[in-house]
Amino acid sequence: MKQRHYSDLGETLYSETLDNGLRVYLLSKAGFHKTYAVMTTDYGSIDQSFVPLNGTEPVTQPAGIAHFLEHKMFEKADHDAFDTFAHFGGSSNAFTSFTHTSYLFSATHHLKENLETLLDFVQDPYFTDKTVNKEKGIIGQEIQMYEDDPNSRAYFGTIANLYPNQPLADDIAGTIESIAKITPDDLYLAHQTFYHPSNMSLFVVGRLEPSETLAWIKSNQTAKQFAEPAPIRRILPPFSDQIIEHKQLVMPVERPKVTIGIRGMDKLPVGIERLKYEDALSLGFTLLLGETAPDFLSLYDQGIIDDSFGYNIELQRGAHHVIMAGEADDPAAFENALSDILQHADDKLAAAGDRFEAVQREAIGSTLSSFNSLEAIANQFDDRLYGEANLFDEVGVVKALTMSDVISTMQQFIRTASISVQEIVSGH
Repeated sequence: MKQRHYSDLGETLYSETLDNGLRVYLLSKAGFHKTYAVMTTDYGSIDQSFVPLNGTEPVTQPAGIAHFLEHKMFEKADHDAFDTFAHFGGSSNAFTSFTHTSYLFSATHHLKENLETLLDFVQDPYFTDKTVNKEKGIIGQEIQMYEDDPNSRAYFGTIANLYPNQPLADDIAGTIESIAKITPDDLYLAHQTFYHPSNMSLFVVGRLEPSETLAWIKSNQTAKQFAEPAPIRRILPPFSDQIIEHKQLVMPVERPKVTIGIRGMDKLPVGIERLKYEDALSLGFTLLLGETAPDFLSLYDQGIIDDSFGYNIELQRGAHHVIMAGEADDPAAFENALSDILQHADDKLAAAGDRFEAVQREAIGSTLSSFNSLEAIANQFDDRLYGEANLFDEVGVVKALTMSDVISTMQQFIRTASISVQEIVSGH
């Protein structure tokens, strides 16, 4: 078992790749009574087209199948995994993103039993026509709920505008029409291909003894048989720089909502340089639009933006973008003000050098404080996006960044041709 000590954090991360390919990460946290575990497969909503494991011909599955599979994994022939976790005092959940599906639990006791429950239910699929058809109604209601939610429509609508005619344009849950096509065979095929241990990781953090915990995991895995690991052949459409520049939706909202998306068209670096890129973007947007930025304070005082305003930086497999959103009594003023800031980002950043160290210290402090949350550590950890680097390297990366790094990264990222605006206005 490998050990890597992070002196900035006072943390030691233990890791091992098992014979079946499962990547295991263990972090013992003194003083915590709870343990949190998350098992993740590198499979999300965009992975609709692929060559199945041991197959030769590509297949395309219905939109929403990764999310549908996540829902169905808990139900077995004679029990429900939620009930098993509850029996051992564990609280469980799962979520699907564009590129990942994760299953998790937290517990204060019975770590061994809860870990075995997690590993067993994720690796042992059970689907029938009856249970799949029942789930279609449940997920159909969930899709309808999201359709009626202005915040959901704003976010996913902006993603669709930034990546039209690409898998990212499809809602993670799919549509009522797309999930109606899903069969048990589709689910088994997706599970066989993407839920192989070699495409998965297990992260356990909290009250644990690393050697003992790893022994439990190894014992569970060696008792099971898996196909030989093989590279997954995902099929994505050709790259397109097309975006939809503006779209307006009419919904029953009290105040208009405006969402501005910026799609990264620059080629992302690899390894730790990618983490450096993301942190440089974060510092750059904090300097431009953080709560202490002069433009933020000015727009707030004018009433152009308010407490609803925020932005999010997202890097994932195959895409990166920034989404800014807020409610606005005057959508045009909101759009124009933010567009002006983006167009003059170089000048504004050049004038922000005296605030750089304060913003840098704030970012380091925020990262350090996140290590007080088991959930934050496990859910933010990604062992593939940044090569050998990960969340634990972030403090060192942020400390090493310079104002010049931030300016050059923002210059690469912000391009007016890659900006999309979506409004949601009242139909009354």
